[in-house]
Amino acid sequence: MATAREIMTPGAECAGVDDSIRTVAHKMADLGVGALPVCGKDERLKGVITDRDIVIKVLAADRDPASTTAGELAQGEAVTIGADDEAQEILRTMSFHKVRRLPVIDGHVLVGMVAQADVARSLPASEVGALLEALSSD
Repeated sequence: MATAREIMTPGAECAGVDDSIRTVAHKMADLGVGALPVCGKDERLKGVITDRDIVIKVLAADRDPASTTAGELAQGEAVTIGADDEAQEILRTMSFHKVRRLPVIDGHVLVGMVAQADVARSLPASEVGALLEALSSD
């Protein structure tokens, strides 16, 4: 069975906890991604920020994207997967937490991201279908 390291997109870039949401949005646009891990000054993962977070928690809430920081939105513990965890653990974690993207860590170091699209390219259709069903249900 494939591991997260084999399925992931390597080289994930972080948004810094002090980066403004405007900066994060530009970084997402430049990279062509819909989510970025948020890392602290200690290089540890603090959370993940998505384009939906920006729209709902900043723009729709009339917050200023220039003064709101990534760290303000990256509250709580990030859901992650270990680099050497098997694909079944990726599926379980995504399904249980209802997330479409998982930061992949090796120890405490961010080494990549596993997105729903990575899973779709790497695993059998039946497993991908079960994941989609789990993510779509309430």
